[in-house]
Amino acid sequence: MIIAIKNSTSKEQFENLIAWLETRNVSVHISKGEYQTVLGLIGDTRNIDVELLEGLDIVQKVTRITDPFKNVNRKFHPDDTIVSVGDALVGGGNFAIIAGPCSVESEEQIIAVAKSVKQSGATMLRGGAFKPRTSPYDFQGLRAEGIELLLEAKKETGLPIVTEIMDASHLHLFEEVDVIQVGARNMQNFELLKELGRTKKPILLKRGLANTLKELLMSAEYIIAGGNENIMLCERGIRTFETYTRNTLDLSAVPMLKELSHLPVVVDPSHASGISRLVKPMALAAAASGADGLMIEVHNDPVHALCDGAQSLTPEQFDDVARCVNKVLEAIK
Repeated sequence: MIIAIKNSTSKEQFENLIAWLETRNVSVHISKGEYQTVLGLIGDTRNIDVELLEGLDIVQKVTRITDPFKNVNRKFHPDDTIVSVGDALVGGGNFAIIAGPCSVESEEQIIAVAKSVKQSGATMLRGGAFKPRTSPYDFQGLRAEGIELLLEAKKETGLPIVTEIMDASHLHLFEEVDVIQVGARNMQNFELLKELGRTKKPILLKRGLANTLKELLMSAEYIIAGGNENIMLCERGIRTFETYTRNTLDLSAVPMLKELSHLPVVVDPSHASGISRLVKPMALAAAASGADGLMIEVHNDPVHALCDGAQSLTPEQFDDVARCVNKVLEAIK
């Protein structure tokens, strides 16, 4: 249930209403926007008299939310959420570019890539330490050593780091990681989501290969229900009957998610297409569609990459993409 409060409400009236609502065994989430204050009620609201509330002088409007996702709902939180990661901001008109290799392979590699993407305008460094692979015989990442190398690259460049978690038991290794990524395969790992909800770290939550937008939002709801509101949604392509690309990039998800939710939306054109030459047009289209950021794979030697070299850009190609994306952002302002 959503209760819109009139701007003329006094502090005493406001506090008295919240105190009364809490006696009805619901939790009250307060969202103070520029033009309106909204109270979001979480819990069993069936016994709350809507007509009684609407009759109060301080109440402007009462709305019941039928969607199963409450906390991530834009009705619940009208203003855009802005996620802060070091000096980088995502959402609310702030655009982020997250770039780096699919997997961390060596100190020399990750530092070289970090320096090049920062010079081209990247605001965060991505790199896989734990790698979920379809085949058990493929490179699985450097694990804890990979995180240490990412931290070395952060020391060299100052870029916040983004890396994927595979299991809740690994959380202690992510204490110095700036953004924890939940990959497509773990989007509905609910026990992991609950644990991430108890942290305060920003979470990059990727849409599953065959999941609906509602299911993505419900996964985000798990994290927020645990107390962590620092979430970025990520559209990374879904599995369809098309075979020319690895996945199908659903760019309609961007405006739809931003209509349904207040959370920022990032697009990953690298995993979506699986083909490096398609990354640029898809990145430009994502920026034009209203995305709050991009996640792009960059490798200094894609031909010899241990993971996903076919979709990785060279530093020179990334520099070109970043410049063109900035032009698109200027054009749609």
